Amino acid sequence: MKAFFVCLLALSLGLSLVSAGAEASARGPKTYDPLLKELAAEAGFRIGICLSPHQLSDKNYLELLSTQFNTTTCTNETKAYSLLDQLASQRSEDGMPRMNYAQADQMISWAQANGVGVRGHVLTWDAYMTDWFFREDYASGKPIASREVILARMESYITQVITHFEEKFPGVIYCWDVVNEAMGDSPSECLDGDPRLLRVTRNGQPNAFYAYVGEDYVEYSFLFARNAVEALGADIHLFYNDYNMLYPMKRNAAKALVESINSFAMDENGHPRKLIDGIGMQGYMGGYGEQAGCLSPDLITNTRDSVRAFADLGMEVHITEMALRNYDEAFQAEHAAFYGSMFEMLGAINQQLGRNVLTCVTIWGVNDVTPNAWNTYTWKLNGTLGGILTEQGAIKPSFDAMYDALKRSAQR
Repeated sequence: MKAFFVCLLALSLGLSLVSAGAEASARGPKTYDPLLKELAAEAGFRIGICLSPHQLSDKNYLELLSTQFNTTTCTNETKAYSLLDQLASQRSEDGMPRMNYAQADQMISWAQANGVGVRGHVLTWDAYMTDWFFREDYASGKPIASREVILARMESYITQVITHFEEKFPGVIYCWDVVNEAMGDSPSECLDGDPRLLRVTRNGQPNAFYAYVGEDYVEYSFLFARNAVEALGADIHLFYNDYNMLYPMKRNAAKALVESINSFAMDENGHPRKLIDGIGMQGYMGGYGEQAGCLSPDLITNTRDSVRAFADLGMEVHITEMALRNYDEAFQAEHAAFYGSMFEMLGAINQQLGRNVLTCVTIWGVNDVTPNAWNTYTWKLNGTLGGILTEQGAIKPSFDAMYDALKRSAQR
């Protein structure tokens, strides 16, 4: 009888539950009318959540993703360290790298079958990059290859990866993060006088791309990606992605980096080629592992200011890895209200700018994290109670606040 009244209430509110029963109604994702992705489209952007391999077996998560959202990002499976195949690279006849696409293909295939677009993430990233990629014969114990050889490998890798996914899954990957997190967190990680703040080191270790290719590795990555996209005749937009982009230091450095990228190569008429289309703002917001700094209105105004600044450069903007952190059960209501306020701003910004600058928002802190994971990387990164779903996958008030904010925007 209780399940009957739960379903009756849901129907009266315009909701449909995935399956009957009190337990399923709490666990299963809801379908709202209109859908969340339809409201986001009214505001001018796609909206999505991330996808990892284990979630391919979570029917409720996939149902929520395919119903409410229209974009996703693979968490690690389209990164170089996941795709590169050392043995196959060593055996390649042309000396160029080879990849194993099995896991990534499975995920992109699901997206294609369910009408979900994919943000390609990421082509060039120094963190966790396989060391053997930079060495002679792709062998870990051998010397570092020459700059020319590594550049050729980078060009081949970027071209092969973009081409593979576009030819096998046409139009599904609609953009690529070409370079990720190339800017340092402090001047100590960069060379004096570099307005781009390109990191020479990360956590005290050399940035291999900077060390072995040089200070123009970012620009070359975009050149190779642009050439590949143009050769395919594909509508794939190219992004630079980084964290802390809502703060002035990286905002200004990103502006300098965009100018450098878009003045790097000339067309046949001697005009600069536009190599970069947009900026990805990762969107981890709040204290890292602590409540202090979370849920501050300044996070919203700083995000707005960065979107506007990048719009002035002619860039698209994606919020690529949004995690609105919260670590305290006592602030759950405030967290929901903060989600609503953030999406009030995001839902209105394109109209205020007079064109669609913000074209995608992807949420990374989707589920709450078990308290038993205290002080782990995931716990600190996303906030243990920062999700739009509970740890078990039930809809939270933060999801509803996001939905209601976009609905109000659509009604204006």
